[in-house]
Amino acid sequence: MTTAPRRWFGGGRDESRRADAQAAKDAAAAAFYELDSAQRDLRISIETIAAADGSPEARRAGEGFVALGQRIDQVSHVYIEAVDAHDLDRAELEASAATRAREELTRAKDELVRVKGELDRFAQGLQPLLDKAETQLARVAPARERARAALLAASTALDDVRGKGMRADDLAARLAALGPELTKLNQGAAQHGVQETVQRADRILRDAEAIRAEVARLPERAAEIDRRLVSLRTRAQALRNRADRVDPVLSELRRRFSAACWQDLQQVPEQAVRDVARAQDRLAEAGRARDEQRWADVAALVEAVRMALDSTDEAVSAAQDRLTRLEAVARDPKAEVQRTRFAIRDAQRLAMEGRTVPEARHARPLDEAVARVDRALAALEDRHPDYWAFLQEMEAVRSAAQRVVSDIRTERGHG
Repeated sequence: MTTAPRRWFGGGRDESRRADAQAAKDAAAAAFYELDSAQRDLRISIETIAAADGSPEARRAGEGFVALGQRIDQVSHVYIEAVDAHDLDRAELEASAATRAREELTRAKDELVRVKGELDRFAQGLQPLLDKAETQLARVAPARERARAALLAASTALDDVRGKGMRADDLAARLAALGPELTKLNQGAAQHGVQETVQRADRILRDAEAIRAEVARLPERAAEIDRRLVSLRTRAQALRNRADRVDPVLSELRRRFSAACWQDLQQVPEQAVRDVARAQDRLAEAGRARDEQRWADVAALVEAVRMALDSTDEAVSAAQDRLTRLEAVARDPKAEVQRTRFAIRDAQRLAMEGRTVPEARHARPLDEAVARVDRALAALEDRHPDYWAFLQEMEAVRSAAQRVVSDIRTERGHG
């Protein structure tokens, strides 16, 4: 009678080997999930650093994480292969298979634990970078909220003035142009980086606040423009009236003084009339722009009219000023001469300070200035003296003396 073959994995010791293999499998699974969880956490840290820090050190950290990820993939692959290779729930599991499964799963677990240790040490080394990045990221949310609040305030202010009948189209267009920037701001630091996001928020904040401030000034600006338009219309009319009074002044100049004293003023009355008429046309255009609330155009036209009227005012005043100055010098040319000689003497005293002999480059123009005064005074002895040329020469001499003074003071200041 033959003996039936004995089942190898039927006893308690065999079941213990199955249990050991299962324990090794459980331990490996726990190590696998711990490593996977730590890798996910570290990936978040790396993404945080990358979003906030573009330094070489941060880039090296990213490269190190990629390399570490490759090793994690390798040991994970070994673990998964070991799990797939052994069915510990199979009834006919042999003792040798159980032993082999335990050994392979234990090695896989040890490798998972070893790489987990590498990952932990790598994460610990990243802590300074992570702390810095988190500090940077903490700036993003407040900056973004300030920018959004500024945009809302500008939009509300715009709605308010529009409710009062003011169009403010240019300001509305500027506010609308911030829309794409707001979209990028909302995409956040993960896409655009911390520095760029914070800078974008600051730009939006500044632009929105500037728009809101301009919107708030619109009613006052409109009132000021209305006042300026009224003032410029009044001034233009007054200049027109003054232009009519230039002809009598020119007649007096022609009657009493030589042609050289008044020829350059001949065209003043007609030119003033033309300039005032042109200014009045521009004022009418500014009024239409005001009605259409084209504020930039109104401001430009108002400034152009102001400058034109200033020029016309000077031209109209020139005739009367010329007559007044010529009458004064005709009565007493010595007053103008004394004023000029005083300026020369003042320059001469400065040139002699601390010296027994002045420097030639200072003495020559001052000596020439004295001679010019004498020649100009002598020219007044002519039968028809050119008093206007005399006045201009006195001004030129005083300017020459003043240049010497400025040169001396500059040189001594540098010394």
